[in-house]
Amino acid sequence: MTTAVTDTHVQRAISELQAVITERYPTATFDVTAGEDEPTAIHLRTTVDLDDPDEVLDLVIDRVLAFQVEQGIPVHVIPLRTPKRLAQLLKQTSAQQTPAALIGVDVQ
Repeated sequence: MTTAVTDTHVQRAISELQAVITERYPTATFDVTAGEDEPTAIHLRTTVDLDDPDEVLDLVIDRVLAFQVEQGIPVHVIPLRTPKRLAQLLKQTSAQQTPAALIGVDVQ
């Protein structure tokens, strides 16, 4: 579900974060949603073709914190793997572990 952002300060924050991310990861895609547990929070879901999507958060975390703390803008960057990367990871993981281990079930 994409959320329409009408506040100009929030729009600028989202645009700035998208620009920084796109400069480093040109194929990144974005989806803006409201937080499920906290509807006033704005989630910038960022899909990137990386083994470790947290690299995206490492890139922008200082700016995200500045938006949150200094400007009171409740924006959060949620880095996600592409479906292809996720499928590869699941395939690798399932080849190395039993199905019970994948979901954290103790089968003793």
